Amino acid sequence: MSVRTATASAAVAALLGGCVLLPATQAQAAGPKDGPVVFAHRGASAYAPENTLAAVDAADRLGIDWVENDVQLTKDGVLVVVHDTTLGRTTDAEQVFPGRAPWAVKDFTAAEIARLDAGSWFGARYAGARVPTLTQYLHRVERNRQKLLLEIKSPETYPGIERETLRILREEGWLDRGHVTHRLIVQSFGAESVKAVHARRPDVVTGFLGTPAVADLPSYAAFTDQINPSHTTIGADYVAAVQKLKGPHGKPLQVNTWTVNDAANAAKVAGFGVDGIITNTPDVVRDATR
Repeated sequence: MSVRTATASAAVAALLGGCVLLPATQAQAAGPKDGPVVFAHRGASAYAPENTLAAVDAADRLGIDWVENDVQLTKDGVLVVVHDTTLGRTTDAEQVFPGRAPWAVKDFTAAEIARLDAGSWFGARYAGARVPTLTQYLHRVERNRQKLLLEIKSPETYPGIERETLRILREEGWLDRGHVTHRLIVQSFGAESVKAVHARRPDVVTGFLGTPAVADLPSYAAFTDQINPSHTTIGADYVAAVQKLKGPHGKPLQVNTWTVNDAANAAKVAGFGVDGIITNTPDVVRDATR
């Protein structure tokens, strides 16, 4: 979802200054005493086109440390940052490539996707914004000294996407101790995808997107550090049941819920005891939960 008009609070952030090195699992972003961690969903996507570099910068201007994104593979094996498995909603692919329905990400090369306008649908001021590659996205997050909650999207469509994602993260320096300790979480709706990341890099903090039955939670605790459900599917009892278990790093499982965009629901889920809130309006959620 994207909200095109909202009042953004002006905030300036001092990000990551003077970090103290902690155990690697600390990248779970344990909720601070003054409220849940706030994750900017697809960047600050209420205020700039989702998953673009402009949305990363919008989150930075609001003083938001953590940004969330989605990665998929192009036809020629390049990781790009886009949410939908088709390009029609957030780009002009249907106009640029009129004969290529259904405009699936997997059917286009990285060079073709780089031609697309990923900003005009949101607003004229963003005309010409591009779909970034994961490499470009990581550079911007690094420049802003932000942190990344990376979602592997539709892994069943992209065999080997976990290996390629970890390869790019490694090449760009995001699998060193500093990043793994403080600044990176990898999540997916695919349990097998989360397992694959954990098997290849057990030091990386992982999250499973969904609401497993309470009886099934121990099996998830073997390979994921977080259970990240829709806010419409949880209550205080469920959050407590998750947090009673320890994940593969010996730390209590965490709960980061999505997608909460208003103050009332933000306060509600904060009352459930969630560790983090994923939101298009990170300033609204931050202000409602502090």
